[in-house]
Amino acid sequence: MSLKRHPMNTFLNPATAAALSRALLTWFAASRRDLPWRGDYDPYQVFVSEIMLQQTQMDRVVPFFNRFLARFPDVHSLAQAPEEAVLKAWEGLGYYLRARNLRQAARLVAEDHAGVFPADPEGLAALPGVGPYTAGAVASIAYNRPVPAVDANVERTLARVLDLDAPVKSPRTRALIRQAVLALMPTSPEQGAPRDLTQALMELGALVCLPRNPRCADCPLASWCRALAAGTVALRPLPAPPKEVVRINMATGVLAHAGRLYIQKRRDNDVWPGLWEFPGGVMEKGETAEEALRREYLEETETPVVPVSPITTVKYSYTKYRVTMYGFYCRAEDGNSVRPKLNEATAGAFVRPEELTDYAFPAGHRRLIAFMLDDPRLKTVLAGGARPESG
Repeated sequence: MSLKRHPMNTFLNPATAAALSRALLTWFAASRRDLPWRGDYDPYQVFVSEIMLQQTQMDRVVPFFNRFLARFPDVHSLAQAPEEAVLKAWEGLGYYLRARNLRQAARLVAEDHAGVFPADPEGLAALPGVGPYTAGAVASIAYNRPVPAVDANVERTLARVLDLDAPVKSPRTRALIRQAVLALMPTSPEQGAPRDLTQALMELGALVCLPRNPRCADCPLASWCRALAAGTVALRPLPAPPKEVVRINMATGVLAHAGRLYIQKRRDNDVWPGLWEFPGGVMEKGETAEEALRREYLEETETPVVPVSPITTVKYSYTKYRVTMYGFYCRAEDGNSVRPKLNEATAGAFVRPEELTDYAFPAGHRRLIAFMLDDPRLKTVLAGGARPESG
């Protein structure tokens, strides 16, 4: 079915849009989840929640949100916090640029807006890390503005209700969906609150109009759903082209010296800026993991090292990359003079194993640390008693 066969002005006429809106708001009043930022809709809390919800699912965000708010209860406490503390509080959510942008946004709001977040989408979009969706969501949810906020849940729900047979990310389909959201938006207090309509659409996609096995029998919009009537629910939204996947192998070395382990802090223009790591990098074609480790250590720290023994192999993903990371205990060839250079880092430190959890690390390194802290070989390595394994 082509988009041309059911233009918006014939399907979402005022009477139909009003009926859909009433059904959505009635359903939301009965089915809404009890989320911590839905108390008094404090703009700071709504803003933090929306940044956390970028690329992270709700069930993971809620416990992180509660811990983060306990640490940084208002915009001023976040604005004044050291970046290291914010990154540590964010640890485990991934996509750490969000945390740095969140802190920077808090500083701008505290300094330029007297601690009050802008209420209009344009002002919000001027903050770092805020795109059209986040700007619309905060304006609508925190300030009750009748502006569209279209996330993946809203795209999927309206692609089915309207039976759209074009990719939801295409400019025309995006425009149609935004138009639909605006048509559904209450225009008076008697009709309902814009923030409730915004959240109702998101909630419906999260709880009922699921990507797989949607619960159409429980949907308040079933009577109006064109895809349900046409038998095309499973085909909507139109699948996006498959994403590129890049597989890489890495070697990482945990250098032990004088009872401590060496860590270094990543540069601001690098992947995972500001986080700590064990030196290492991508294995080149034809290299063994041990050879890559020696080369990377020399390039990054100018310290010749000897791999002592494998720790474990960690697999993780970020963006389009699927990473296999080989971890090794290692020692310096010259154990009497260990002064790593900072060729690829902004800071370096030798820390005790129990201090590692005080620093913010990327997910792969955190998993390596968790393994090491339970590894009985670590004491031997720290004591200097370990020697390279043969073979």
